[in-house]
Amino acid sequence: MKAVVLKSYGDVDALAIQDMPEPKVGPGEVKVRVIAAGINPVDWKIRRGDMKAMMPVQFPTILGRDVAGEVIEVGPGVNDFKPGDRVMGVVNAGYAEKVVAPVEAWAKVPESMDLKDAAALPLVTLTGVQLMEEAVNPKKGDTVLVIGAMGAVGRAAVFAAKAKGAKVLAGVRASQKAEAQKLGVDGIFALDVEDEFAKLPMLDAVADTVGGQVVARILEKVKPGGTLGSVVGEPPEAKGRQLTVRAILAHPDSRRLTQLGQAVAKGDLVIPVSKRFPLEQVKEAQKLAEQGGVGKVLLVN
Repeated sequence: MKAVVLKSYGDVDALAIQDMPEPKVGPGEVKVRVIAAGINPVDWKIRRGDMKAMMPVQFPTILGRDVAGEVIEVGPGVNDFKPGDRVMGVVNAGYAEKVVAPVEAWAKVPESMDLKDAAALPLVTLTGVQLMEEAVNPKKGDTVLVIGAMGAVGRAAVFAAKAKGAKVLAGVRASQKAEAQKLGVDGIFALDVEDEFAKLPMLDAVADTVGGQVVARILEKVKPGGTLGSVVGEPPEAKGRQLTVRAILAHPDSRRLTQLGQAVAKGDLVIPVSKRFPLEQVKEAQKLAEQGGVGKVLLVN
């Protein structure tokens, strides 16, 4: 099969299209013909070597953490899926024509959804929802700030926070304020504008999808005993404060991913797709996604 292979750490020139062995399906696994694969920050962070300590790789390796496609084979013990099913899932080695992953990684795609666009959903929606439900876990009425609320992970976190009955504030860039009105939150703050930053109320919790100096400054706005949930690691500035800090990595959840797909199909959750590239244009696709400020970028077979 054709696949995008990372030959070494480096810039996009370390990526190449080549033939790789087709994966074999085992017990409890599902084999899928990939229609589209999502590009996520973890992909270029692995490529650049930023994740060496946490996620070392053996070269050559195939990147790609989420896909959508059609089931072509199921392993022994799999009863939830059959050949021909339209599915999406959190996987490894998704930048390829075929992929195999455990049954719990997969969810069926709603009939009304474009199968290609479904590839934008698995990793970001599960990450955002698990950030809110498992790391932050606000009580009804809590004031929660989502940093990076206009990103795909941030949108999912906002969706989950609203469902829990929290008072949700969106932390965005000034250039995103008008678009952020569509999120239906209780307040919008441009965190790169000093006057607006100063107007932030005291917070019960923060869901951080950005990291860096923004979250370091926000900590002074969190009430003692408050909670910080993060998908970019625990900020060193949080040490010694009266806070509960939980950093998470997303995990597969077939049932929750099915629900999130239905929410997107109904329009209750919006994950914008910016551009689709053929697999052969992976270098251009990663460059665009890495610049940030765009919707999801997809690789299409």
